[in-house]
Amino acid sequence: MPHDPPLIAVVDDEESVRRALSRLLRSAGFDSEAFPSGDEFIETVSEQQPDCIVLDLQMPNVDGFRVQSWMAGAGVRIPVIVITGHNSDDTRERAMKAGAVAYLRKPVDAEALLAAIASAMGNNKV
Repeated sequence: MPHDPPLIAVVDDEESVRRALSRLLRSAGFDSEAFPSGDEFIETVSEQQPDCIVLDLQMPNVDGFRVQSWMAGAGVRIPVIVITGHNSDDTRERAMKAGAVAYLRKPVDAEALLAAIASAMGNNKV
């Protein structure tokens, strides 16, 4: 069930990235919840599912690919926007095949991220 305002989960092991993205999302009218690891996100997603996920690929232990795999196996259907500082064609292809609706490189452009969220949630404007 969609939230009002929409709830965006930010899953990234870098505190500065979580803080900056959460601030950006709030300024654009979203609620956000930040998670420092993939396993912490997985532990809480069944309690309150966000409307969209901004997911880092490179994290210790449970990385973004494992989060995507878990979501597919658990039948969790939430749009995922992948962000990464380790860009490659193979990484992009793997993330998109795993169900990502967008793939952005760090540092993430604010307008590109907000446009990707709007598109993922079926809105033309944020």
